[in-house]
Amino acid sequence: MKNRRYVLVQHTDRAPIADCVEWRTETVAQPGPGEVLTRTLLLSVDPANRGWMSSNPPSYMKGVAIGEAVRAISIDEVVKSNDPEFAAGDIVEAMSGWQDYAVAPGHALRKIEPRGDLALELSLYGLSGLTAYIGLMDIGRPKPGETLFVSAAAGSVGTIVGQLGKAGGCRVVGSAGSDAKCRWLVEELGFDAAINYKDGPMRKRLREACPAGIDIYFDNTGGDALQSAVLLGNERARIVSCGLVSRWTAENPDQGIKGIPGLIAMKSMLMQGFIVFDNLHRRNEAFGLLSRLVADGRLEVRDDIVEGLENAPKALTGLFAGENMGKRILKVAERSAS
Repeated sequence: MKNRRYVLVQHTDRAPIADCVEWRTETVAQPGPGEVLTRTLLLSVDPANRGWMSSNPPSYMKGVAIGEAVRAISIDEVVKSNDPEFAAGDIVEAMSGWQDYAVAPGHALRKIEPRGDLALELSLYGLSGLTAYIGLMDIGRPKPGETLFVSAAAGSVGTIVGQLGKAGGCRVVGSAGSDAKCRWLVEELGFDAAINYKDGPMRKRLREACPAGIDIYFDNTGGDALQSAVLLGNERARIVSCGLVSRWTAENPDQGIKGIPGLIAMKSMLMQGFIVFDNLHRRNEAFGLLSRLVADGRLEVRDDIVEGLENAPKALTGLFAGENMGKRILKVAERSAS
């Protein structure tokens, strides 16, 4: 068997993603003692993929080395196992990356029993759902009647955060990059308001959408959205620091935010980040609530599927261009017939 894969050939700090990877075809490796050979079915497309490919990766995880397969969370099917915990045909969550086949030690895999469409294991029942739950519930601590603002609200995490906030009785406002996305957020997902951040000054538009100020800001972007939320934050507002998409899209990604730490101190605001990998033990807690909200019709999930491993660079580039509505997922292969 042959293994198609994209390997990193230069870091992504400034170069386009497509220029930083190389397509190769190699012989499939065989598993050693305690190892498992898996076939990639689905790949999660996340901003973190690009961070791991940079020369200054997030400190919580070592970056991808030059010559290694591009890292990405995956849903795989077991092909061959030398670990008694796994058998051929099992479905597992892994981190196989941009390739058809991967070998990993058994302890690095998590066996899953799919709950409906397999793509849900990367969105609602994956790290997107867990990230939304941990960030909003632990740091945001929503209360009925409060105003929640979510940036990148049409993305995988933002859509879930907004609907969780609505279920908790909040007034929810989102920002997105097109009128179509804004309409979708309001008309289908139940947001109270949505603003297109490309339509003029963010602070002015946000003030109009949040006349009572902002109590919780779920920050997926940094940049102008964070600046505006800090300036419009109410006393004891909570800022959930989740993502920094503007780092990769802004002309001046290192521009400072006014009011930090000044307004944070004067208004007794809380600004806190978190690492979702530190909370994997809380999956059942999070997914239990999310599944109940889906069953009650209070949470809708949309997966944005891109077909073909060869399209991985385009899929990730398009994520930063705002092409997706909901969770972007790369479909690599079909599950074998049982």
